[in-house]
Amino acid sequence: MADEFIPYSRQDISDADIAAVSAQLRSDFLTQGPVGGEFERVFAERHSVRHAIGVSNATAALHIGCLAMGVGPGSLVWTSPNSFVSSANCAVFCGAEIDFVDTDPATRNMSLDELTAKLETADRSGRLPDVVIPVDFSGLPCDLAEMRVLADRYGFKILEDASHATGASYKGEPTGSAHAHATVFSFHAVKIVTTGEGGMIVTQDDALAEKLRLLRSHGVTRDDALLQRVSEGGWYYEMVDLGWNYRLTDLQSALGLSQMTRMDEWREARERLADRYDVLLADGPFKRPARFNDRVSSWHLYAVELTQDARMGRAEMFAAMRAANIGVNVHYIPIHTQPFYEKLGFAREQFPNSVAYYDHAMSIPLFPAMTAAQQDRVVETMMTLAA
Repeated sequence: MADEFIPYSRQDISDADIAAVSAQLRSDFLTQGPVGGEFERVFAERHSVRHAIGVSNATAALHIGCLAMGVGPGSLVWTSPNSFVSSANCAVFCGAEIDFVDTDPATRNMSLDELTAKLETADRSGRLPDVVIPVDFSGLPCDLAEMRVLADRYGFKILEDASHATGASYKGEPTGSAHAHATVFSFHAVKIVTTGEGGMIVTQDDALAEKLRLLRSHGVTRDDALLQRVSEGGWYYEMVDLGWNYRLTDLQSALGLSQMTRMDEWREARERLADRYDVLLADGPFKRPARFNDRVSSWHLYAVELTQDARMGRAEMFAAMRAANIGVNVHYIPIHTQPFYEKLGFAREQFPNSVAYYDHAMSIPLFPAMTAAQQDRVVETMMTLAA
């Protein structure tokens, strides 16, 4: 009998989660009811922010985040090549020009040194970015304090893509609470907290939050303070901006609220598993994720890089692990190497750090309910194949 398949990640759905969603199904509101607002309130409180705006997914959050920051035709947005395509697509949706800042080999996040050098060059040429989107890859926060100093110096906004980093912290502060002008989170099925699909964008800026709320719901308002004409009655609403239907439903919010009660427990479980991987893989031909004293990762991913001492390359290793019923994955194919972005003029060699990481990277299974036996099997298979 074949060994049981071990996925690279897996959602954790409890009886309490099922009960919360079932209760919502029996309620008067499947969407646009009070539970969405309660989920936003709890999420904002946990992340020490004034505003949390629930949306249909993190891509939607990135899109309206860009729009609320004024991104449009003629704008320039920079992001990291080491991310899913949505971190760049959000700018293209707005008609903006996109560019990339190469990664730091240690953090696998946007390199502060590369960003500084690129800003100095851009300043001399007179074409600075309007928005920079750093990505907290695998759940490890970026160098946000230093990036905010650069943002204030050069006049750009920071839209932090923390899709991987729910529950993480930086310099003792929850992700999203400081430094970035707005921060995006994902509730996709394999993320730390899930609503199936879903996202949240948080900010400390009252005006930005007001704009985000308009954009996520058609640009329509019933708020007397925002109406441009005299109300005609209790039914009255106005479309005051061009928005989208990016709302998060009450069904999703009910699941999210229930999941939030276990968020810290799950992050700690992921960290314990990561600690154990560090020990078990120490003698293997694998570069393990780096640790930093000033930040706490949410450990969405545990990604290794095969070193030159490995007996096989990444592609062969990947295939062999999958053949052993172990669901490894690769995060990510650098965005600038995708055919769509090549057509915009980007070349593979432009961002060598992100490409070098990709060529050797492999994400191995990590999820809160993972057992020691499952983890041992992953490690034993890796060591047998590569060491």
